[in-house]
Amino acid sequence: MLVSWNWLSRYVDLSMDRIELENKLSLSGLNHEGTDSWKDNPALVEGDYCIDLEVTSNRGDCLGHIGVAREIAVLFDLDLNVPQPTLSPSSTDVQSLLAVDNQYVEACPRYTARIIQGVKVGPSPDWLVEALRSVFWRRNKDQSVEVPQSVNNIVDATNYVMMECGQPLHAFDYSKLAGQKIVVRPAKPKEVLTAIDHRQYELDESACVIADASRACAVAGVMGGADSEVTATTTDLVIEAAIFTPLSVRRTARALKLHSPSSYRFERRVDPVGVDWASRRVCELIVDIAGGTVADGIIDTAPDVQPNPPVVLRLSEIERILGIKVSADETTRILNALGCQSTVKVTSDEGQFVPPSWRHDLSREADLIEEVARVHGYDKIPEDSPIPVAPSSKRPFDVAAEKIRHVLTAAGYSEAMTPSVTRQALDQSLSSWTDRPALVTQTAMLKGAKTIRRSLLPSLLEARANNWASASIEANLFEMAHVYLPAESPEGLPDEHYSVGLVSGEDFFVVKGAVETLCQTMGIGSELNVTPSPLNGFVEGQVVELTLDEDRLGFLGVVDPKTLKQWKLPGNVVTAELSMSTLMDHARLVPQQQSVSMYPSVERDLNFVMKESVRWNELETIARSAVGSQLKAVTYRETYRDPDRDGKDMKRILMTVQLQKDDATLSGEEADALVQAVIGKCKTELGAELLG
Repeated sequence: MLVSWNWLSRYVDLSMDRIELENKLSLSGLNHEGTDSWKDNPALVEGDYCIDLEVTSNRGDCLGHIGVAREIAVLFDLDLNVPQPTLSPSSTDVQSLLAVDNQYVEACPRYTARIIQGVKVGPSPDWLVEALRSVFWRRNKDQSVEVPQSVNNIVDATNYVMMECGQPLHAFDYSKLAGQKIVVRPAKPKEVLTAIDHRQYELDESACVIADASRACAVAGVMGGADSEVTATTTDLVIEAAIFTPLSVRRTARALKLHSPSSYRFERRVDPVGVDWASRRVCELIVDIAGGTVADGIIDTAPDVQPNPPVVLRLSEIERILGIKVSADETTRILNALGCQSTVKVTSDEGQFVPPSWRHDLSREADLIEEVARVHGYDKIPEDSPIPVAPSSKRPFDVAAEKIRHVLTAAGYSEAMTPSVTRQALDQSLSSWTDRPALVTQTAMLKGAKTIRRSLLPSLLEARANNWASASIEANLFEMAHVYLPAESPEGLPDEHYSVGLVSGEDFFVVKGAVETLCQTMGIGSELNVTPSPLNGFVEGQVVELTLDEDRLGFLGVVDPKTLKQWKLPGNVVTAELSMSTLMDHARLVPQQQSVSMYPSVERDLNFVMKESVRWNELETIARSAVGSQLKAVTYRETYRDPDRDGKDMKRILMTVQLQKDDATLSGEEADALVQAVIGKCKTELGAELLG
């Protein structure tokens, strides 16, 4: 934000040293980036300085000279002189000249219009040209200064008031508005508008436009249109002062790659009460420099502006957070000077303040304390000032998340952050949590993406595809984020829960090993079960459902090459998705002490012949249940197939069982009995025969 020293002096006494002022502004939150002198910058008049301030996104009130002057007045305890515009309206009622229809309240909560008749468009007076030159100059790459040219007295007046108070304004040529009507509406699909930069822009229905009875005349909050701009032949004006929502303006400006001083301010919010002040101010200024008369009244689609809710402030909290005492009188003085109104006088400990309309960022007690601190002076807080703190512990969820990140990053995965919306076709290609249709947003949060994801996998596959397309990187990715599952009934609330998603180019069993390691790290032992489960989007016979006891944990499988064509991904891709809530229900995040037997163990190799359909986890579970606590480990060794010797659809599995007692040495007879128990139960329940 560029501010002129001479311009600031119209609102506050600048008798202090300039460097002292710049330092105080920096310490209070308006960081000083640099200062240009009239001696070195041809855009400035003699004796003027242009101060470059960094304004954070929450301080839209400081994107005008009055806002910066208010900060100076508070910091130096000075009076602030804000102009009070006065109008002498004609006998013509504005309602008889113009109609306004706001059809897009979501993007334009308030739209106001005034009409000025009989103006004479021409050059601007010197003082206006000098003021605008002082803040609209630009430095080229070769460090030369490009001095802006005056447009005309009407356009210059709207720019002046914008830079004065931070409220963007626009002037339409009244005679060029078809039907003497203004319509605030969404743009029509592929509607084309020629802006005042004389370039054509194709709009979509998410953009908000200011139209007349037949066509769009301006992109709301971004730029006006050439068809209705003020020219030398203009005699009657429509003065627009409005509020456009930050999201709508930001989305449109980015989509069109069209950014302007107006869009910059609307993206950071404007003062809802200041809309009328800015409208009156620019009308007064235009009448002074271009003549004409203002029609009586104003068209206002939302004249009732609700005040900000009061915020309770406790003096004890100031001391607790800052570590110093600030008196009730000093606290009240600072907040009142900033525009806060005291609804209840500050007592020995507590008071209520209503933040001003231009400070949307003051909504909590902590916000008011920050204001007191920065104005009172951070330098007045001693470095050794005691601040009481209380120890805290991590939530179980945070502990689990750290463990998951540790395991997966150690396994070679990179953590990703992907949007919660995706394209409908991608969402439908891989969604194994539910068959119910996904939730859909009214407006696309990303281009073409309105579907709220039911699974993390489409987003992760798209991220892997983007890595491959941009740098041929086979990215193995994981993400912990929300998925949104629709309710069973239309009136029910959706189920929002955390999932862990993985995509990898590794072998199926490598990914399965990562999932098993993750479970073991979270203290989940042998409860993990694997069951074949055909799912859309996966290779048939190469996808399984994962369960912990009877609870569904998630799924693991190889993505069908036909599915991968949507992302143009080469090679084999294995994915997995796990429910964080199920993991948390079964996790034992705090390691438990376990006694270690001091007695030797006995290991026996068992080679079974069984049906091809028997899975390893079934064999392991039955072996453990046959012995109990004396079976310390069951280890898979290998699988062998010989149809000629064992028959079709048969296989051999070699495994090792480790037997051990905690209170004595296991004898050979006891070990044989335990092994026979394993053999017998495997034969009874699985039909497994032991090879001699």
